[in-house]
Amino acid sequence: MKFNQRFMIFIMLLFFIVLITSEAVMAIPAFARRYNISCNTCHAPFPRLKPYGDDFAGDGFIIKEDEKERDYVTAGDDLMWLNKEFPLAVRIDAYAVKDDNKPAKNDLQIPYGLKLLSGGTLYKNIGYYFYFYMSERGDVAGVEDAYIHFNDLAGVPLDVMVGQFQTCDPLMKRELRLTFEDYEIYKYLPGQSGTNLTYDRGLMVTYGIEKTGTDLLVSLTNGNGINEADSLKKFDDNNYKNIGVRLNQGIGEFLSIGGYFYRGKEVLSGYGQENEVTYLGPDLNFTLGPVQLTAQYLQREDTNPMFLNQAEKVKTKGMVLETIFAPHGDRSRLYFTALYNDIKQADESVYQTATLSGSYLLSRNLRGVVEYTRDLKHDKNRFVVGMVAGM
Repeated sequence: MKFNQRFMIFIMLLFFIVLITSEAVMAIPAFARRYNISCNTCHAPFPRLKPYGDDFAGDGFIIKEDEKERDYVTAGDDLMWLNKEFPLAVRIDAYAVKDDNKPAKNDLQIPYGLKLLSGGTLYKNIGYYFYFYMSERGDVAGVEDAYIHFNDLAGVPLDVMVGQFQTCDPLMKRELRLTFEDYEIYKYLPGQSGTNLTYDRGLMVTYGIEKTGTDLLVSLTNGNGINEADSLKKFDDNNYKNIGVRLNQGIGEFLSIGGYFYRGKEVLSGYGQENEVTYLGPDLNFTLGPVQLTAQYLQREDTNPMFLNQAEKVKTKGMVLETIFAPHGDRSRLYFTALYNDIKQADESVYQTATLSGSYLLSRNLRGVVEYTRDLKHDKNRFVVGMVAGM
């Protein structure tokens, strides 16, 4: 065994021992501070949301039954409802990675990312959320999520979210996953296309029918991501807007089935050619005791992703399967995750991985991670040891 391989294994073991023996982080995240509740009220484990956490986010980060005027600055003005203290939190991700697919196989990604987050109340039924992200090696990615959420407009279950968000959030929330490995089909870009289902600017409208357990969502976005204002793409590089529609049906307390449709058009600056993008596919979420299964299938069709004079269609098929096992339910400190990614074009594999990951809660806001991913396309391995901390 080469020296650098032995050294990397030693560092990963040392890192894991430090995780197991370290004390809990003393600070707690913003919402837990604001309402004096445990992180476990909304997360199991953090950052993954429980159903109550989903409801809390859906209500605009407000616990309605706990909202009292004395907790805000109103100055006797019924139209003013300011937080007495500005809610602020920090998330730090740090990993030691051994990746056979990278030129530098052994990498200490410490920190892998740092986020400065804030969220809370703007008014009685209006919330906001944003975070500022610094990625590995100190690069400033800037603001990613940033939106204002209007909850239960006109007293009906109609919500409107305006700002910057991930288009795939109603399907599977990438920022809340437990694994280092991503949900790849949402990120994938065929050819020179700039349209995928990650961060974008626009609005999202949701309507829920409680009696039938049916949720309807419609999104309208630019379709070209969140590139910097001074980049070639600028804020929006064409006049087209992309629309997404999702219908989700709950079946009992343990199963929900959804369907997603997305359609948009883009122009590559300087080429003058158009590409039409269409996503279509079902998703499923099933919970039985300590096991939760989430499945997503998407078929993407691009009419001209290379922006050539002679257009050539490209069809992409993607699948994400995730199973999370919590031995003691939401009171568990140990969690296991199995994740499978598969992307194909013209029935040829583009990306295929299988991941096994274990998480251990050192405290409610400090989580250790040990993970193995097998690249099934290239027969390569990746080992990860790390931690995620919220404060």
